[in-house]
Amino acid sequence: MTTATVSPAVRNNPADVLAGDLAAIAGRPLSAVTGAEIQAPLIQGGHVRYANLDYGASAPALSVVSAYLNEILPFYASVHRGAGYASQISTSVYENARNIVRDFVGGRPDDSVIFTRNTTDSLNLLAGCLPHTEGRPAGDVLYLDIEHHANLLPWQGVPHRSVVAAPTIAGTIAALLAELQEGHVSLLAVTGASNVTGEILPIRALAALAHEHGARIVVDAAQLAPHRRINISADDVDYLAFSGHKLYAPFGAGVLVGRTDWLDAGTPHLAGGGAVKEAKLDGVSWATGPARHEGGSPNVLGAATLARATQVIASLDQDLWHAHESAIRSYLVEGLQKLEGVTVHQIFADADPGTGTIGVVNFSVAGYDAGLVAAYLSAEHGVGLRDGRFCAHPLLKRLGLPSGSLRASFGVGSRLEDAERLLAGLEQLRRTGLGWDYVVDSGRWVPANDTRTYPDWAPNTPGTAGAAPCLDD
Repeated sequence: MTTATVSPAVRNNPADVLAGDLAAIAGRPLSAVTGAEIQAPLIQGGHVRYANLDYGASAPALSVVSAYLNEILPFYASVHRGAGYASQISTSVYENARNIVRDFVGGRPDDSVIFTRNTTDSLNLLAGCLPHTEGRPAGDVLYLDIEHHANLLPWQGVPHRSVVAAPTIAGTIAALLAELQEGHVSLLAVTGASNVTGEILPIRALAALAHEHGARIVVDAAQLAPHRRINISADDVDYLAFSGHKLYAPFGAGVLVGRTDWLDAGTPHLAGGGAVKEAKLDGVSWATGPARHEGGSPNVLGAATLARATQVIASLDQDLWHAHESAIRSYLVEGLQKLEGVTVHQIFADADPGTGTIGVVNFSVAGYDAGLVAAYLSAEHGVGLRDGRFCAHPLLKRLGLPSGSLRASFGVGSRLEDAERLLAGLEQLRRTGLGWDYVVDSGRWVPANDTRTYPDWAPNTPGTAGAAPCLDD
């Protein structure tokens, strides 16, 4: 069994007093989120407000969205095929959600809006709709080695080419251009913002490159959409995918927005009821439009809450929104860089730290496994953040982090105190070491002899059950 033991003499380390301007910008959440005041039990006793720095995995629901859910939940019913009052309302809500989402991303009037399970589902759907000529793929899919698995694995089942991102954004654009100039590319698949480091790619420039060489572009906006407004018409993006669970909406809905011709000709994503015009015992005539890919009963509440979340995000003052996020990120990055043995990681040397990044910071602590640091911060400081390889294994290898790193991510519900608490915990770790013994259980670091309890309605079992099996190369 792997263990980690405490160092003697653990001392408290109060956070520094905030400067007035910084506190005014980021001292409070920009928008209220559900669960912002939940109390996390500490391993040494007592409770503290949970500092959620794991927005990049799943963001808490906006309070407005939670209220909207309670408003529509009594009317929840089957859509499209029900004549009853509740069914008619649910159908109206579901179909109107398409219009709301299309407006949110600046979609073209004839763009299809297809509701899916998540971004991964959306990109797999598009992979089944790539064009063919005389029974053969019309071209390769081009993607970078920095992609999340959602924008990496779906393309490996079709003709594809991977491109190693350069140390700079300019160099990466040049590398993509060289591949496009080779020809026979049907689709360029890129992330809007890295889920590992938060660095933003120049989507408009990449779309122009793709189109100049006869290819289309799809953007994985799972991380970008919760942090920046997107306009696919202005940027000339062909397809866009993102997820509700990262955009402050519950229920695990995703969406694919884009041009209809490939989608209407592609293989139906879910063969089943609702996706057909006419079904026979030995054949079928498939529907076109979103219905073609939405077989079965749809996630009505997921689509509705996703749409409501986009309305809230769209209503934010963009200057205040970006200032709030930038203040927290700058404060955190500067604080991390001052700590001995802590390294902040990035992909591109020329990424603008002010405008070219979102609320994601990746770092490692020398001498400590990332999972152990995450367990320590959670158990002893009430800070939640992500550790591991973030479903971006090739990128972590090229960053020299094959066993993983740590990621702090935040959003509109965050406050500067969350970053302060993280920095205070790391400073204490560097100064005095662990305050508790830790062991590896089911592949995850956990406090030894943990007597903390869960709420009455939750199973009081260790949280490592079902740990992701991506620990080995």
